[in-house]
Amino acid sequence: MATADQVKALVKSHGEGDDTRFYSVALQVAAGAARNGHGRFAQELKELVDTLRRRSTSAVAHGKLVAVAQPRGELAQLLSVSYPELTLADMSLSPDVRQRLERIILEQRQADRLHSYGFQPVRRLLLTGAPGTGKTMSAKVMAGELRLPLFAIRLDGLITKFMGETAAKMRLIFDALAETRGVYLFDEVDALAGERVHGNDVGEIRRVLNSFLQFLEGHSSESLLIAATNHPQLLDRAIFRRFDAVIEYPVPDPAVARQVIRNRLATVDVAGLNWAEIDRAAEGLSQGEITIAAELAAKDAILTGGGPVTTVALCSALQARRADHTG
Repeated sequence: MATADQVKALVKSHGEGDDTRFYSVALQVAAGAARNGHGRFAQELKELVDTLRRRSTSAVAHGKLVAVAQPRGELAQLLSVSYPELTLADMSLSPDVRQRLERIILEQRQADRLHSYGFQPVRRLLLTGAPGTGKTMSAKVMAGELRLPLFAIRLDGLITKFMGETAAKMRLIFDALAETRGVYLFDEVDALAGERVHGNDVGEIRRVLNSFLQFLEGHSSESLLIAATNHPQLLDRAIFRRFDAVIEYPVPDPAVARQVIRNRLATVDVAGLNWAEIDRAAEGLSQGEITIAAELAAKDAILTGGGPVTTVALCSALQARRADHTG
């Protein structure tokens, strides 16, 4: 059952309105109860916490963070804000990637505990992998799991032909990062952090990169900064040292591909599918491509009489996506 320290932490976090800490301690109590043989109580407590977190997600979006979701002036041209409700359960991932994301979520949720021992949670995360493998969706999931706003950086508004303007705009973003806790996504970060020896305007690229490296180095706020790229080979080597963790997203293996298909076709009849044939048709495709193919096969089944999705139709859709991908 709850220890004296846990009871005090629950009361303190409730009094301070720190829901993230409150739920974290409650889950610790549940884990301790399970270890002590109180499995039913542990499960009921965990379900209660999950229910309360889901109910409060929309309230967060309309509560104290509303003002933040309406950035003014130049910042409004640099950030777009959303409040995702996705969780890790909504994603089909390899076990390694899932485990690493779970670890980062745990560190973020228990940041105070880490701070008390002189450690910092992961707060700079680099995601690499082919398009459609789940990098951007992972940023949404991190925001959803942590009940934080997701701020997507608009690179088209950030990068200008004048280095001084780009650096000033970058400072605005990192100031916002420090002032307002959230998940900040730099998608296609290779546009900012490309290899310094490439390009026509080498000096300009170097100055933009150096500014970004300096801001990354100085990032010490409670926000989680996520950068994503489809082309890690284009990144300057110095960028990798600035991140606390680098996660590579592989194309799905057959087990993950099947999970993607099952999840997307959960509302239609898929009895009788030949999974061995489907595995071969889906090999090498990303989660995004497989999802599109599954949706196409499902819509064909619905529009032609509502029968089951067939192996032939699904494999045909997968092969069409492969042809589009390689064409």
